[in-house]
Amino acid sequence: MESKYVNESRVVRTSRIFPNDVNNHNTLFGGKLMSDMDMVASISATRHCRTECVTASTDSVDFLHPITPDDSVCFESFVTWTGTSSMEIFVKIIAENLISGERQIAATAFFTFVALDKNGRPSKVPRVIPQTKEEIKLHETGKDRAALRKEHRKKSKELASFFTTEKPWE
Repeated sequence: MESKYVNESRVVRTSRIFPNDVNNHNTLFGGKLMSDMDMVASISATRHCRTECVTASTDSVDFLHPITPDDSVCFESFVTWTGTSSMEIFVKIIAENLISGERQIAATAFFTFVALDKNGRPSKVPRVIPQTKEEIKLHETGKDRAALRKEHRKKSKELASFFTTEKPWE
């Protein structure tokens, strides 16, 4: 299977923050940000493999700096590492104060997507070729994150086996 450059999956989107996007602290709702991150990550995944994809996991969303209505929010996502049918997508959020021009990393996240064939079964994905320092660093550390994800998923399944599906009100 062919390989693709990281840049081929890059998505950049910039938005404004409006009053209906903020919480009682006048900062962007975390859930709104996470939803938008998943959306741009899904575009990166699909651009990389050119087939249907599904979100398999969100490893982490780290909120590093609050985003306010004075800011624009720039989403940047791209595929950093691939397995057989899975892709790790990094999402970086840059908040820019629209008056001062000050820019800060507001959040980062790693998503895992799985490529699907026409029958909804996992399908092979192209390898990824990093070029920039940022891409190379994320690619070099991707295998370790994949191993941690695999272990975490195993533990999550073990824990889930103890949960009941009974209705709590009965």
